[in-house]
Amino acid sequence: MREHGEEFSRIGLKVVIVTFESDFFARAYEAENGLDWPLLVDRERQAYRFYDMLRASFWDLWGPSSWRAYLRELGRGGKLRPASDDIHQRGGDVLIDPQGIVRLHHVGEGPADRPSVEAILARVTGAGG
Repeated sequence: MREHGEEFSRIGLKVVIVTFESDFFARAYEAENGLDWPLLVDRERQAYRFYDMLRASFWDLWGPSSWRAYLRELGRGGKLRPASDDIHQRGGDVLIDPQGIVRLHHVGEGPADRPSVEAILARVTGAGG
């Protein structure tokens, strides 16, 4: 997603990352990945509950789609980092327009389940309905 940062800026899309991890681990992640976007820490997981991002099952975490994602990341020269907190917490993506209307609400079924950047851009530009 970071490689699309210039395009996001050009169309006025603002990205915010939300994590439930402690401030120490959140800042370490931010520094390790060179994030340019704001990183918010939601230790009480209020945003997660509000958007129905609850608990992932064992199969969601360790099923074939997760292994494919991990192998793809390693193949790109990435590295896997050990979890420092609750691995069962689901993640997701929420796209909210300037009027506060949710245009995309995706609850991930596992670490590999994210909408494509193209799908997000289509929602922003109106091409995705």
